[in-house]
Amino acid sequence: MEELGDRVADTVHAVFDGLHPKLKPAKSTEGLVSWVPISGIVVSQGDVMKRKGRTKIPPIKQTNWECRSDGGNSLTCLALGSEYSVLNVSRFRYLSGMKCLPRAKIPQAAGCVLHDWHAEIIAMRAFNRFLLEECLFLAQNPGQAESSAFIRPRETFELSETTGFQPFTIREDVKIYMYCSEAPCGDASMELVMQAQDDPTPWPIDPLSLESKSGKALKGRSHFSVLGIVRRKPSRPDCPATLSKSCSDKLALKQCTSILGSLASTLISPSNAYIDSLVLPRPAYNKVACDRAFGTSGRLKLFADKIWRGGHRFSPFQVMTTQREFCSSRRSLSSPSHKPKASNISAVYTPRLQESLINGVLQGRKQFDPRGGSALCNSRLWKLYSQVANEIGLPSLQRMLRLKSYQQLKLSEQLRSRLEVKEEVRNTALQGWVPNDGDHLDLVLNQ
Repeated sequence: MEELGDRVADTVHAVFDGLHPKLKPAKSTEGLVSWVPISGIVVSQGDVMKRKGRTKIPPIKQTNWECRSDGGNSLTCLALGSEYSVLNVSRFRYLSGMKCLPRAKIPQAAGCVLHDWHAEIIAMRAFNRFLLEECLFLAQNPGQAESSAFIRPRETFELSETTGFQPFTIREDVKIYMYCSEAPCGDASMELVMQAQDDPTPWPIDPLSLESKSGKALKGRSHFSVLGIVRRKPSRPDCPATLSKSCSDKLALKQCTSILGSLASTLISPSNAYIDSLVLPRPAYNKVACDRAFGTSGRLKLFADKIWRGGHRFSPFQVMTTQREFCSSRRSLSSPSHKPKASNISAVYTPRLQESLINGVLQGRKQFDPRGGSALCNSRLWKLYSQVANEIGLPSLQRMLRLKSYQQLKLSEQLRSRLEVKEEVRNTALQGWVPNDGDHLDLVLNQ
């Protein structure tokens, strides 16, 4: 299967190569290039190892979004994200290592600032935006159901309490792959963290003193020998506290809830929206760690063959490797005489969107300036969702538009089955998951 892993990696790398130069790591005055992790969501239609041809992506009415097809084969990259180490805004002398919003800053976000801009999270949010745009296209063009290669309207007989009542579904012949140039932070990368230590000897600890035992996720990479637990995003020890969970934990939960976010989950059935395979470079893959973090023999084993209502199920992805190395990875740029620094550019790509971000907002804007909201922020996604809901006109979606806050939306009846899945998984396999609440987005003002 490494041939397929190589093709997925090649597809993402080709999209990165074609990005605008301002979205890529810049050279320093000494001519040295910074390293950057990237993640991409790639989809296939039909038999990925046989089918050839380009995938057309239609434009959306009343927009000037550029629509491009990536390709020449049956793999299409629909979302890409890169990340960077954030400059601490109060002390510009060093890199803080944080790539997420501190807990104390969450109430200031107002739906306009991303809480987490690790590459994996950016890629999944970008993919969700692309799917919302596909829903908008089909809602505006009800007679062109075949125009989207990725989603289709559902027939009446497909709607039920068991399968959910969403008006769209991802097509049955579509498979979703996720590529990461580095192992996801958290449990899937802990063995790699140990190997990178000058002294990999586990730190002496009292198990009863661990934060995770008191219901809190263990911070970042601390106590790296404690495995199989929920961890918060890694950062420098002197950084402000964050409740943002590691990418390993978020991907583990996505195996139960699907790759769809809250908004897309009310429009698209989760049944066909699970990641089929995760692709990692060979040096970034540790089988023991990935089996423990994601597999049926690891911390999620009690959910083997589990099916919930609403089209949700436990759908563990296969982890494939690739021998391809990303040109801007730390491994590619490292040499005995040069230790590359992390890039200060965070990029967003879909076939209709390219953005560069700093501190979770558009580059050039202050962090909590409402004008700096990325197309991936909750405020902008809600506006797009409102367009789709108004075009479709279903009573259930109209009820969503009458909600006043994003917190009400996440607790709404339309998302009840999804919430049940999240609560069960967090209370069992992912104990220690503390919700990162407090971002009070006013839905009425942002329609």
